[in-house]
Amino acid sequence: MPTVFVCDDEEEILNYLKKLLQASGYQVETFGNGSDLLARLKAEGAPHCDVVLLDVRMPGLDGLQVLKQSHKLHPQLPVVILTASGTIDDAVHAIKLGAYDYITKPFPKEKLLGMLERMLDYCRLADENRQLRESMQHNSGSADAIVFVSAAFREVYDLTLQVAESGANILIMGESGTGKELIANTVHHNSARRGKPFVSLNCATLTETLLESQLFGHIRGAFTGAVMNQNGLLEEADGGTLFLDEIGDVTPMIQAKLLRVIQEKSFNVLGSTRTQKVDVRFVAATNKDLMAQVQAGRFREDLYYRLNVISITLPSLRERREDIEPLARHFLNISARKMKKDVRGIDDLALQSLMQYDWPGNVRELKNIIERAVILAQGSAISSSLLPWGGQLSVQAATATCTLVALDDVERKHIATVLRETGYHKSRAAEILGISRKTLDRKIAAIAMGEHHL
Repeated sequence: MPTVFVCDDEEEILNYLKKLLQASGYQVETFGNGSDLLARLKAEGAPHCDVVLLDVRMPGLDGLQVLKQSHKLHPQLPVVILTASGTIDDAVHAIKLGAYDYITKPFPKEKLLGMLERMLDYCRLADENRQLRESMQHNSGSADAIVFVSAAFREVYDLTLQVAESGANILIMGESGTGKELIANTVHHNSARRGKPFVSLNCATLTETLLESQLFGHIRGAFTGAVMNQNGLLEEADGGTLFLDEIGDVTPMIQAKLLRVIQEKSFNVLGSTRTQKVDVRFVAATNKDLMAQVQAGRFREDLYYRLNVISITLPSLRERREDIEPLARHFLNISARKMKKDVRGIDDLALQSLMQYDWPGNVRELKNIIERAVILAQGSAISSSLLPWGGQLSVQAATATCTLVALDDVERKHIATVLRETGYHKSRAAEILGISRKTLDRKIAAIAMGEHHL
């Protein structure tokens, strides 16, 4: 319940406003003079007060003096001036001093209540914007911050904020490593579900049985190895958002079960006949052409349209090259802080090389390359020699003689370097490169056969 402080030297006005506001759902405290009001504001380090109604003409401290002092104590606290018809000039002066608005006595109750409602709505929005700005400033150095300067990504980000409040299911499309989970997180934290859980699941990393168990949970004895009851992610995400990454990889059986959840808002835990209700917003992501999957019969058309109420397509990093430098510096700052190393910059040749590279693994690959460079750095800046391709692209950028063959050689060397550094662990190497295990196997086979184009 919003709280209103009312300050007026006329007892009849105080009693009338107290009854009116309490009947309209407000908590009310009344003060017969400005000194008492200021004492209350000073006594409360951060008073639980949403608005002050302040008479402009009072004995002792008048309304303008009280307004000045209250504004110094609590600059964000809105004050509405109560004024008689003969003191409009005082009211205008009060507006200049920071009052939110004024209302002239005698006033219809509908006018006062309407003003308070509009003002509180405005203050709530202003407070949310302030918190969002503070959150963005706080997160600017965090690993999950969204960093961009390009118009291409600005369009995507603006659309994300626009559709977040809609509550509709969203399908995010884009290559691996473009930041689909970050966008999903942004959708959740700018929606009405922000106070509830954001739960994420990569559908491509689990077998059908494990994926089913993860989503729906199971009871003891539901299958071999189910030795205890386990809640599923649908239950964990109740009231919030469930992010399903790589949705194009789920099997027809899982597709059918997901469709039921979306349509009926209910599901059965594995091994149980009891139906559970659930309220979840689905945000799905894929690096595949899901419509092509539908046309090929590998993805249900009805599920596709249930998930794709709104679609967001992320550009690849090569389509937003303006973001390479700010992203690289962002990842450098994070890695240097995490590793407690005094690495503060990227030299010009290294930066040219980063700008020239084609980034098949997109932002995820850039993050891993910068982290690797910080680990290897001996000085205060990343040099081109610390990049996996040993600075070859810097020379190409300087001489403007890039050729497809040279780029293929660079990619070969990069893949070989990542494989060596991961002990030839292909799944980990594919993750660092930002490509699927299948794509990595194909590229390794091409290298072994001596093919020119990977």
